[in-house]
Amino acid sequence: MKYFIDQLHNKIEEKNSRICVGLDPHLNLMPENILRPEILDNLEANRKEAAAAVLKFNQNLIDAVADLTPVVKPQMAFYEKLAVPGMECLWQTIAYAKEKGLLILLDGKRNDIGSTAKAYAESYLEGEKIAADAITINPYLGSDGILPFLENEKKGAFALLRTSNSSAGELQDLKLADGRTVYQAVADFLQELGSQYLGESGYSNLAAVVGATYPKELKAIRAQLDSVFFLIPGFGAQGGGAADIKAGFDKNGRGAVVNSSRGINFAYRKAEYADLGPENYAQAARAAAQKMKKEINNVLNLPNT
Repeated sequence: MKYFIDQLHNKIEEKNSRICVGLDPHLNLMPENILRPEILDNLEANRKEAAAAVLKFNQNLIDAVADLTPVVKPQMAFYEKLAVPGMECLWQTIAYAKEKGLLILLDGKRNDIGSTAKAYAESYLEGEKIAADAITINPYLGSDGILPFLENEKKGAFALLRTSNSSAGELQDLKLADGRTVYQAVADFLQELGSQYLGESGYSNLAAVVGATYPKELKAIRAQLDSVFFLIPGFGAQGGGAADIKAGFDKNGRGAVVNSSRGINFAYRKAEYADLGPENYAQAARAAAQKMKKEINNVLNLPNT
């Protein structure tokens, strides 16, 4: 298959699932049977042990949700904080997820001038066993900071557009001289640039990140963009719900995946799964993923199979 976006589209259809499971190992939220509390007392001296615990945690999560999601999204910051052992854990996590048939969207929000952007793309997207299938990027540098991530048609990039954080509007909502907001101008820019990378699905390898926490803006952006695929963060722990994300999809329930990280990773800490106990965190994660998948399919009037 030629384009990354078509691989993603096909896996979504195959699993009838529009969820993306973030792999964000907050060390202070991990169950004690996986990460002993004393390791956190001196994390600098215990990075190797912490990284081994994260890998085990991730592998069990992947086993639990592999049939429920087309794609997982490791957030690089949680691995980088553990230095070399953490980065080794990240690559091992990616390799394990690939063995389970999952696509990997690496959440690093990388970018720089053209030559450095190319180095980032080569670092994270080249190779078969440990390379990601797509990466999140910052589009602020313009096209010469984006195009290197699109050189390989089997790989994709998700550019920040309208993010889910509470202060997003401080810059993204600013009005330009032509009346558009900054995020509306970025949206037009991404669609035009991405038109060179359209797959058979009708969507581009240059996708966008649009948060669930701003459903009004999400609806407007989807109306503005017909060939840009969305990653929709903000579901669950950040406050977004199934009704909030509906407008991010096209009329056929296509064109987006919805991410949940803490809400699935640490579902065992929720009251509704408390009876499972910390030792069964993967079972709780599976139950949360099943619930999320069902809620999204229901709001999109799609069958649950």
